Amino acid sequence: MACQQWRPDRGRCLKTYAVVLLLCTDLVLQRVQGYLSSPHVGQEPPYTRDSQHGPVITSAAVPAAASASPADDESHASKCPSGGLCRRLPADCINCNYQHNCTYGKPASFTCQAKKGVHCVGESGQQQTDFSLSITCQFCWQLDPSQYRCSNSTTCMTVACPRQRYNATCDVLDHVHCLGKRHFQKRLFCNWTGGYKWSTALALSITLGGFGADRFYLGQWREGLGKLFSFGGLGIWTLIDVLLIGVGYVGPADGSLYI
Repeated sequence: MACQQWRPDRGRCLKTYAVVLLLCTDLVLQRVQGYLSSPHVGQEPPYTRDSQHGPVITSAAVPAAASASPADDESHASKCPSGGLCRRLPADCINCNYQHNCTYGKPASFTCQAKKGVHCVGESGQQQTDFSLSITCQFCWQLDPSQYRCSNSTTCMTVACPRQRYNATCDVLDHVHCLGKRHFQKRLFCNWTGGYKWSTALALSITLGGFGADRFYLGQWREGLGKLFSFGGLGIWTLIDVLLIGVGYVGPADGSLYI
């Protein structure tokens, strides 16, 4: 009778021991797996070599941004005027906290700071580091065309109808302050010139148009040969060209504008 009661108790103990053993095994496996999956396993720590003491272990942390080098300070100092008014410094010589919550077309004030190595003074003549700059609230690409310079295209036709545009690369002038990028793209009308004078073309059309001199001058040699061998189209072509060149309808063959 005692043996019959002891056997169930022994079975429950064995089950308890088995469960505890399984839990311990699972915990150990998780620790081992976590260590093996660690990024530090199988990798050597970064180090730098010292000529006297050999390799020196360094931290793997990302270094902070380096401060401006003395060469940068000298470049700013050489390109930027020194001793003048802070508000008249070129845009590349100052750092401003431009905020885009201003009203377009209205004056807005921003806090600016001269770059390291650049010295300027305020209205009172005292040297300043932080100062206030007042500009018109607008982006750089919204400036008046006189306040920036753009690249010119010599491949588009200026006399096409409708007028052709090209993608120009523009840069804001140094003394002009604006919001956004100072280097931008803009579509402009073709406005380049190849050096042909309208007055010269008109004079040749009136005097020697019957021999095609005006067309030869403009680079249109096929039309020039046609006028030469037809005696100006018996005078009719000559009169028509005088009118067309006079109003600017006929221009240089390269598609440029007259001077």
